[in-house]
Order: sequence, then structure tokens, then C-alpha cells
Amino acid sequence: MHKLRSYVLPVAILLGLLFHRWCGILAFLSPYLIFTILFLNFVAVDIRQLKITRLSVWFLLIQALVSIGSYYLIRGIFHNELVAQGLLIGILCPVAASVVVISCLLGAKRETVTEYTILCNLMVSVVAPFYFTFIGVHQDLPFFTSFLMILKRIGTTIALPFFVALFLQLCWKKGNEMLVRFTGATFYIWAFLLFLTLGQTIDYIFIHGKGNGLNILWLGISSVLVCTLNFAAGKWIGGKYGDTIAGGQMLGQKNTAMAIWMANTYLNPLASVFLAFYSVWQNLFNSWQIWRHDKRQSIS
Repeated sequence: MHKLRSYVLPVAILLGLLFHRWCGILAFLSPYLIFTILFLNFVAVDIRQLKITRLSVWFLLIQALVSIGSYYLIRGIFHNELVAQGLLIGILCPVAASVVVISCLLGAKRETVTEYTILCNLMVSVVAPFYFTFIGVHQDLPFFTSFLMILKRIGTTIALPFFVALFLQLCWKKGNEMLVRFTGATFYIWAFLLFLTLGQTIDYIFIHGKGNGLNILWLGISSVLVCTLNFAAGKWIGGKYGDTIAGGQMLGQKNTAMAIWMANTYLNPLASVFLAFYSVWQNLFNSWQIWRHDKRQSIS
């Protein structure tokens, strides 16, 4: 099975392209799958022992500030609201739910990646609703009403798993230990989620992409640039704190499934094209990293 895992993500991408018309039928599963992945990752680590690190603080600031800065920069210079929204959600996008699985497989410290996964998802559950009150489709609503509505939807999906896992670790240790056995399944759940979300976005492009070819091109170009910069900057900053692998994955590996859902719900749905492209780049890179890691392990 280990020999096949480097091919799981490319296959998920290919299936999403081939069967995009049928992915919309199962779209309702996405929030539940995201919840499951986060929950199974959280129960595998003693949440009470986690500490906030400077590396995480830097990454949180980068995501929160660079995302909104890029939005206004692109909108101000190029007057392109769609591409600006794509950059906003692409950079603000929370770290991938499976980042712990892949990072630890590559040799990163589980505690470092888990701590950032929790903080990043909690940060996005607060910052994203705030941004969406003045950017996107809910600007006509009163600020506080819009904020609570979005916070309830996002917070339930990405913050609730943290508190449920914490409750289990405090009140039902046997149940927590039982669930830890299923942590390895998160990689394959995420691959299925990738198939669904990518298929949905591709289907949307086929239906509504006519006349938006230039914007789609710019979204694709900007996505590969952002993906490259995220992994490169993450590895560089992570190296300063003694964990290059964790740094690259924490800043570069995005929960595009969650971000596609947010873009489809609160922004121009076509902005999710940025995330669909980003999914391809990051998962091809991760597949290459897994293949290289497994090859080295087999040699040694």
C-alpha cells in the first residue's frame, strides 16, 4: 500500500477531471469530510500539551495580512475583482486537514504541525467571516448579522472538531485511544474530498466559464506563483526554526476543499478556479515529495 500512496493524489485529480458532472451530487458531503479529517488528526495528539510557537505566529500573520493586502493590490492596480478574490481566498485558505499525515510521513515534527493546524483553522474561522462582511455576496447585510452567519457556518466545520477532540481527551480517554487507530485513513478521505471538490469546480468552469477565459488564465498563472512562493517561503522560514519540512507544508499545503466551499458560498464562485489549480500544483508536488521520500527509504 505504501508503494501506491504517491499515486493516490494524481489519480484523485484525474478522476475529478473525468467525472466532474457527477461530483455535484455528493457536494453535501464536503463539510462532513473536512470535519472528520480534522477530528481524526486532533485526537492523535495531546491537545493540552501543545504550545504556540513563533513559527506559527509568523505564518498566521502572513496568511491574514498578505491575503487582504493582495486583494486590494490586485483590485487597485488591475481592477480585477475576480482575480483579487481568488488571491484573497487562496492565501487565506487554512492549512490542509491532512497536513499532519503528509508532513509526518516526510519527517516533520507532529506537534509543530498539529499546533499550527489548530491555530490556523481557528484563525480562519474568525478572520474569514470578518473579511467576507465587506468582500463578496453578503455586503448588503448588517455587519454583525453577516459576521455571525458566516462564523456559525465556518466555525462549525473547522473549529468544532478541536473542541470535540479536547472533550474526549479530558473525559473519555478510551474512546480517544480507539479513534487514534483510524488516523491513517485521513489521507485517503482527503483524496476522496479532493476528487469531489475539484470535480465540482471543473464542472462549474464548463457551465459558467464561457467568456471568462482570460480571467481563468490569470487565476491559473497566479495560483502556480502563489503555490511556489508558499512552499519556498515556508521551507525558508521553517529552516530558521529547525524544521524545514514542517515549514514548507504548513504554509504551502492548503485545505483547498474548505476554501473552494467558502469561495462558492461567500465570493464569486469562479474565484474557486484559483483553488482548483492550486490543488493540482500542491498535490503534484506532494506526490513527488512522497515518491522521493519512499525511494530514499527503500534504498536505505
